[in-house]
Formats: sequence, structure tokens, C-alpha cells
Amino acid sequence: MRLLASLLLALMLLGCAREVPPGVTELTYATPYPPSHPFSKADQRWMDWIEAESGGSLVIRPVWSGALLSADMSMEELRHGVADIGLITPIYVRGGTHLLRIQTGFYSGADSVASQVALYRCMERDVPQISRELSGLKILAVQGGLLPGVLTRRRAVNSLDDLRGMRIRAPTELLPVLRELGADPVNMPMGEVYSALAKGVIDGVIAPPDTFRALHFTEVATNYFELKVPRGAYPARAMGAARWNALSDAERALLERSSRVWEQALTEEIVASEQVGRDAGEGVVRYTQPSAADQQAFDDLYLRIGRANAGELSRFGIDGEAAYRVARASVRGRDQIMCGERN
Repeated sequence: MRLLASLLLALMLLGCAREVPPGVTELTYATPYPPSHPFSKADQRWMDWIEAESGGSLVIRPVWSGALLSADMSMEELRHGVADIGLITPIYVRGGTHLLRIQTGFYSGADSVASQVALYRCMERDVPQISRELSGLKILAVQGGLLPGVLTRRRAVNSLDDLRGMRIRAPTELLPVLRELGADPVNMPMGEVYSALAKGVIDGVIAPPDTFRALHFTEVATNYFELKVPRGAYPARAMGAARWNALSDAERALLERSSRVWEQALTEEIVASEQVGRDAGEGVVRYTQPSAADQQAFDDLYLRIGRANAGELSRFGIDGEAAYRVARASVRGRDQIMCGERN
């Protein structure tokens, strides 16, 4: 029913679209974020590059603020042509992305955005299950992010022990980690977190400093525990395969070249957003630091549970252990990523 509603909305928007001049191909790009968000700024840089590089023969028409794609159905909606290109978040998708969700828990040691993307590319190259879960889509960009910490409403966190009993929003791969630490973790789209914090539905969120400004979290939470929480990269911008195949060879070649441009723009905007967020929290946010022992304990627990989660994928017929081994063998040192030799 929701997919049908999305298709009807897409048809309505198509009917309202301006006439495209002869010789010009226009593609829609749908994102849940407003134009002011760092992700959207990177998206706009990519759109400008596409139009300039094509000489105006290929243009991207953005649809901002979640008007077209949903968080949990975005991949299926793209497969059905609701939008031509869209922002996807596989961790929120209902079914069919088991490894894509779990692999985000393999990234300890990949601290920078560039290292996270490089590590994902190693798995993309050597783990066939990833391409199976992305069937029907053409991936145009992979995205990493800033290392998050723990942002809480009222109760400051000074150690891992202080997390006990706290209801904290976290990504899928961190839910068992936080449970083992005695917290009560939940998962929800980031767009719902502000309201949940404001209403006291949750006590905190695993989030990086850029959210202080981008998602206005300092209006509802003012304590930040600077635990370095590993985070993964994921395929984040995609196009439906049917629409991709309908493009000309030249258009596909241009979009292939644009992937590096888009990923670089995302990296630059994400890195710049950290200081913007910290500036927004100045005089509002109280920062606390973990001890070296707590940080090491968290890192060890993260990898132990990441491996256990990988093993549990066997019940779906997925060799998660093989994916975990590829990932960990590719981390040669802190922020040193090198894919292994092909077998």
C-alpha cells in the first residue's frame, strides 16, 4: 500500500514537472533531508558537477525533505521507479539487507570517512552477498561518517557503567553492545530522534557532533560523552537498475565518473560539519571523556559482538564470518586500509 502511494505521488510530481528541452535528460533525485543539511550540500555539489560536465544535457531535479522516498522502503521504491536516484539507508530497510546492516559493525580502526569508504569497497569487491542484497540498484556513492559519541538529555555519562538503565537510540550493529553494557537500546530513523528526546521517550542517542547543528539536538540534549564509537560505511546513493539501463552509454559513463566526485563532496561536507556542530554546542553542551580502559573495553566488546553477529547470519544462508574476515584483514593499522589479494 505504501509503495502504491509513493508511485502515485511520483506520477503526480511527474505531471507537474516542467517541460524538458530536446536533447536534455532530466533525472529526479529524492532525499529525506532539507537543502541546508550537510548531506544535501554535497548532493548539490554533485548535481552542479553533472550539469557542468554534461554541458547541460544531463540535469538532476532534487526532491528534498522526504517528499518522495521513505526511510524503510527507499530501496524498493527506487527499484520500482518512484524516483530516478535516491538516498538510501540499508540499515532501516525491512528485509533483504541482512549483511549490509551487520557489516557496519566491522569497522573498528577505520576512524576517518575515507578509511570507512575504503573498507566498504574491500568488502564490496570480495563479498558477493553485498551485490546480491543490492540487486536491482546501481550504487552511485558510498558514505561514511564522523565517529559518534553518546549524547544524553539530563544525566551526564562519565563512564561505561553510567550507561546502565539508559534508553539510547543506536544503529543496529550497536544494539547488542549497549545491551551488554546494561543499557536499553532502541533503533529508529534519525529523523525521529529529536522528538523522542524532547518527549523523554529516550534518554540519549549515539550521534556525532555534527548533529548538534544539523538536527538541532542541543535543543533537547546537553551532555556529550566522547566515547569513540566505531561506525561503518554503506551504499548511500543509488539508482534503479531499469532507469540506469535506459540511459545512453555516454550518460552512464558520466554517472560512473561522478561517483568519486560525489563521495569526495560528502567526505568534505561531513568533515566540515563537525566543527559547525561543536560551535553550535558551545556554552550549551557539557563534554566528558572516557578513561583509556573504558575506551579499550568498548572497542574489544564492539569487535567481539560484531563477529558474533556475523556468525548469526548463517541462519539466512549468509556467510557473515567470511565478510568479517575480509573486513578485519583489510585493516592494517589505525586508518590504514588495504584490500587483500584476490583469490
